[in-house]
Amino acid sequence: MSKVTRATQALTKAGIAFSIHTYDYDPDADSIGLQAAQALGEPPNRVLKTLMAEVDGKPVCVIVPSDREVSMKKLAAAFGGKSAQMMKPANAERSSGYKVGGISPFGQMRKVRTAIEETALAADYVYVNGGQRGLQIRLVPGDAKAALEATAAALVA
Repeated sequence: MSKVTRATQALTKAGIAFSIHTYDYDPDADSIGLQAAQALGEPPNRVLKTLMAEVDGKPVCVIVPSDREVSMKKLAAAFGGKSAQMMKPANAERSSGYKVGGISPFGQMRKVRTAIEETALAADYVYVNGGQRGLQIRLVPGDAKAALEATAAALVA
């Protein structure tokens, strides 16, 4: 597995400190994020999942703890929209340039508006996907927010 991805390159270019952690990705896991948390020996609220969604038909990136679900109403409100829905997997892959299970908020093919669950910002560190299945990046959540120019909002149901 390569430990250099568009995500790690974007963080390096931005001058953001991070470390790389690998685990055995299970494509049959009920929840990829929860499986990653268990494999890393971390609580699920520290391992954030990256989801691609649409608000009023426009693509957005959403980062929430792996043990929580996104509230579509709260997501739409975070971007000043009326409605939100999850993106179909094929569209998420096309928009982000990453495979589902390996979607990182960093280094996506197209820059999209991003929101991060505000409670995640209280942690000393979090993990986000590094751009490959089985590759996680550990970093300070405030650094992730700054690098992504993300909106912090209450996003979970």
